Amino acid sequence: MANTYRTINVNSEYLLKEKQSKFFGYVFPVLDIEIIKKHIDDLKKIHHSARHFCYAYQIGITEIIYRSNDDGEPRNSAGIPIYGQIQSFDLTNVLIVVVRYFGGTKLGVGGLVSAYKECAKLTIEANKIITKEIIIPIQVKFDYPQMNVVMRIVKEYHLEIENKKMNINCVFDILTTKKNNVTVCNDFKRHPGIELLENN
Repeated sequence: MANTYRTINVNSEYLLKEKQSKFFGYVFPVLDIEIIKKHIDDLKKIHHSARHFCYAYQIGITEIIYRSNDDGEPRNSAGIPIYGQIQSFDLTNVLIVVVRYFGGTKLGVGGLVSAYKECAKLTIEANKIITKEIIIPIQVKFDYPQMNVVMRIVKEYHLEIENKKMNINCVFDILTTKKNNVTVCNDFKRHPGIELLENN
């Protein structure tokens, strides 16, 4: 299993013209279904006279959620070709929407497949693909005298403290990379008075 994944972190767009039809491609970085719905709704307001808003998305790292939608085009002529480009570029946490304006000349199913695929491809290529580390959450419980040890480990491995609870003892929610997860957890475990509550 890889320690990294490929995605994008900015929006991009591209206009493809095919036999008087216009295909407006959009790529968005996304993390949840709600933001996906918002992007599609926003595009429907911008392109209020367009008839087809075909899209595909994939979100998640270890547990993948994906969907494709032909939005009135012939079955599998739009959403699947768009999703195929997400797979081809090995991306996740990404939404691609292709908005089509019919130009008066029918493209046929084969022509539609080719146009939607090419528009998705060129829209991705207009963006910048980045590689991100897979992040693993751990929860560390410790007594106050162990604070210096915990902070030393946090600093040494460049960890992010996401949340702190400091009562009778301390509980820190910490983010580590998948690559360093085992090493970090072992470092915490070897110190008396430090307990891992969640070790993913």
